[in-house]
Amino acid sequence: MELKNLIVEIDNKTAVVQINRPQVLNAMNSETMLEIESLMHQLNENNEVRVIIITGEGKAFIAGADIQELSTFNSLEAREFGKLGRRVLSYIENMEKPVIAAINGYAFGGGCELALACDIRIAGERAKFGQPELKLGIIPGWAGTQRLSRLVGMGKAKEIIFTGDPLNASEALRIGLVNKVVPDENLMDEAKKFAEKMLQTGPTALKLVKTVMNRGLDSNFTTGESYESEVFGICFSTPDVKEGIDAFLNKRKPKWE
Repeated sequence: MELKNLIVEIDNKTAVVQINRPQVLNAMNSETMLEIESLMHQLNENNEVRVIIITGEGKAFIAGADIQELSTFNSLEAREFGKLGRRVLSYIENMEKPVIAAINGYAFGGGCELALACDIRIAGERAKFGQPELKLGIIPGWAGTQRLSRLVGMGKAKEIIFTGDPLNASEALRIGLVNKVVPDENLMDEAKKFAEKMLQTGPTALKLVKTVMNRGLDSNFTTGESYESEVFGICFSTPDVKEGIDAFLNKRKPKWE
C-alpha cells in the first residue's frame, strides 16, 4: 500500500512511524487508519525491526478522529468506523513487537486512545491529553472507555471522559497515563533511548513477555501465572537463553541473532 498519510523510517532495528496530516493536526480518518493497519502488519513481520515508535508531525500527536469525516456518517457507517479503529488499536496492543508512543502536542480522542494501545508512552512537556467525545454527543469508540479505566483507575477515567477536560503532561504523569515527561526538543531522543534499552534484551523473550502480560491482564491471577510458567519454559528452547547466560557468566554483552 502506498502511504499518503504516514512517514516511516527504519534505523538500528527501530521503526519510527510519523502520522503526517499536520494540516488537520493529524486527525485520523479511515484512509489513515487503514494505512496504519497495513504498515503495522508489515513491521511486525519485518525481521529488521524489533521496536516501533509512533509520533506525529507538527504540533500534534493525533488531535482525534477526523470530525469532517464523522459529520458524513450514518449509524451503520459510524459503527464500521468504530470497528476499524478497534481492530487497528487491538493489533497495535497485541502485536509481538513493543510500541512506544512519542507524544508531541495534542493527544485527544482517538489520539489518546491510540496512545493507550501502545506499550510505553513518553510525552513532551507541551503534550495534552483528553477524551472530549461527550462534548460532541458521542462516546469514545476505540476502546478508550476500557483501556483508560484499566490504566488510571475507574474514578479518574470517569472524570476524564465525563468532563472532556484536557490534561497537561505533568498531570498525565501523576495519574500514570504516561511513563515519562521530557522537554519537547528531547522527545524523540528519549523515545529512541527506550528503544535501545529494549534492543539490549533477548529478542524472543521480549516478544513473549508482552503476550504474557497482556493475556494476564485479561485473566485471573492463577491463569496468568500458569501461562507465565509455561512461557518461561519455552524460552529455554531458544538460542537466546544460551547466548544470554553465556554473556552474563563471561561478563560480556550478548550478541543477539
